[in-house]
Amino acid sequence: MTAPVLNYALLAPILVILGGALIGVLVEAFVGKALRASLQLPIALGSVILSFAFLWRSHNQPSATAAVGSVSMDPAGIFIQGTILVLAFIGILLIADQDNFTAQASAIPGSEEEATSIASGKQQTEVFPLTLFAIAGAMLFPVATDLITLFVALEVLSLPLYLMAGLSRRRRLLSQEAALKYFILGAFSSAIFLFGTAFLYGYTGSLSFNDIAGAVGGNGSSSTFLYIGIIFVSVGLLFKVGAVPFHAWTPDVYQGAPTPITGFMAAVTKVAAFGATLRLFYVALDGASQTWKPIITAIAMLTMVIGSIAAMVQRDVKRALAYSSIAHAGFLLIGVIALNKEGLAASLFYFIAYGLATLGAFAVITMIRDSSGEVTDLNRWAGLAKKSPLVAGLFTLYLLSFGGLPLTAGFIGKFSIFSAAYQGGNMLVVVIAALASAVALFFYLRIVLMLWFTEPTNDSVTVVIPSILTRIAIFITAIATIVLGIAPSLLLNPATTFATFFQ
Repeated sequence: MTAPVLNYALLAPILVILGGALIGVLVEAFVGKALRASLQLPIALGSVILSFAFLWRSHNQPSATAAVGSVSMDPAGIFIQGTILVLAFIGILLIADQDNFTAQASAIPGSEEEATSIASGKQQTEVFPLTLFAIAGAMLFPVATDLITLFVALEVLSLPLYLMAGLSRRRRLLSQEAALKYFILGAFSSAIFLFGTAFLYGYTGSLSFNDIAGAVGGNGSSSTFLYIGIIFVSVGLLFKVGAVPFHAWTPDVYQGAPTPITGFMAAVTKVAAFGATLRLFYVALDGASQTWKPIITAIAMLTMVIGSIAAMVQRDVKRALAYSSIAHAGFLLIGVIALNKEGLAASLFYFIAYGLATLGAFAVITMIRDSSGEVTDLNRWAGLAKKSPLVAGLFTLYLLSFGGLPLTAGFIGKFSIFSAAYQGGNMLVVVIAALASAVALFFYLRIVLMLWFTEPTNDSVTVVIPSILTRIAIFITAIATIVLGIAPSLLLNPATTFATFFQ
């Protein structure tokens, strides 16, 4: 037996997050309830900041294997990890508003036990270590270079999210239904992913991305195992990104989960899942592109079209943004299809542009309330600008970024990724993407018109002043969305420099 060689300096960003999560678990076990909330937030934010510091220290180092061929740290992986940490930091600021979470998750909805726990002022502080575990899985996901490590990262990311999706303070039954659906469908997708892993191993005799890449095209045996393996592994990853036809969980989970968790899932999970998808197809399956490209192209076009059209008929703002995220998954799949440096660089930029607007939009949703809590019925948002022009303006900014209008980060993201597809010769995809963008833009502008040019309803919907942490999150996302739209080179140039996978 040979002892494994681990490069702890390269693994430090992930280990710091895991360490913070374990400290959070110990705080839950041994610290009194009165002190937990005041400790968990600094631990979570401090872990993310320290992790980013370690990541920044290693960003100039040459690409290297960090864990016996299972984890590789390269420019693209470091950029994606940095994106995850930035978005996770903003997400934790939103999660810190404990009013969004149930006081006691084990209490039956509507029971006396639940009423007692709410009256006593209990807080569900377990959400902080759960979030850190999810961040650790998200950071490992895009730098994993063998299929088993990829699966472990997938589960470390997913399991905490299954729990957190059921922690909503209000509409508890809907939240628990969302958690159950997410768990069951997630378990099926994980099983399908493992099934595909077995076939790829049967074809190549290895689980390493580099070995798979070497075997593809050079293996004299039947390619049946390879085709089956690619299909089933792809299904497991496409489920996580919410691509059609594996998107059914997305609107229900986005609607039922606590809004800060919805924002975290929509931003961080999508970045991590697409990071892993890009590495798999760019590194391990590049030689089989003639096999998988037509399939992924068809899925990308379906995802863009169905996501954009379905969003138009939604009356719940969280479900509408869920279908919007499905459409954006289709746009991001264009970066996979491009299979060139430009496509990878555009995807890296798109991650941040989309993630910032998503977190900002869901932060605004937490501010629109009535006596029962959040109001997500779009009809009741009519005339919001007359009640709060600032809040309506912020939500409009995020919608325009989603739609890809000029002077927003979303415009640069879409333009870059469409250009990469054009350079790769994927003209049909570009045409479909442009048409889908037009349909989606109609949907976003319809909401904008409703906010600004419709008379407000005569109900008790109000705009609450959020906590200082939520205000900081909104400020960061709004400023970044504008700055990256006006001066995209601030991020696009580094994204181009870092658009390289270690092979």
